[in-house]
Amino acid sequence: MVVGDTVDEAKAKRAHLDSLVHYDSGIGSLNSGLGYDVSGFDPDGPLPEIPPTNASQSGRERIVALARRENLTIRQLASRIGSYGGQAFVGTPQTIADEMQRWLDEEGSDGFNIMFPYLPEGLDDFVDKVVPELQRRGIFRTEYEGATLRENLGLPRPANQFFEGAEVGRAAAGG
Repeated sequence: MVVGDTVDEAKAKRAHLDSLVHYDSGIGSLNSGLGYDVSGFDPDGPLPEIPPTNASQSGRERIVALARRENLTIRQLASRIGSYGGQAFVGTPQTIADEMQRWLDEEGSDGFNIMFPYLPEGLDDFVDKVVPELQRRGIFRTEYEGATLRENLGLPRPANQFFEGAEVGRAAAGG
């Protein structure tokens, strides 16, 4: 998740992060994701047609679609896939909240695993900018019912072997 005050600022942050990926690392990730070695092709040219492989079809299709949709060169694609090739929200707090809400309302999502491309600023951006927007929309809690994660998940507290007989142990020891 990359948050900016404008969509262009968020995209520039993401582009900067992608640019930090060394080509050798990125091309390895790209080849793995495609199930096909494209390192022999011009890195500054377009992704060629990739023959069918036994690699993950959905992952391969996602990478090929990204390359075509954004007209990326192999080098740009390698940087993107080597950086973080998963689903990423890039935008303003409002556009990110829009997309998260769409996933919740239309795609059947019941939550998100949030990853930050850098710390602590990436985490701070989410907590200070996106969370308040989600709370304003009523799709993120403003307080917790319990004092522990277990209580908030509605899970019973398991027996604890170290505390079950604590009173008996003290009494026997004269304490």
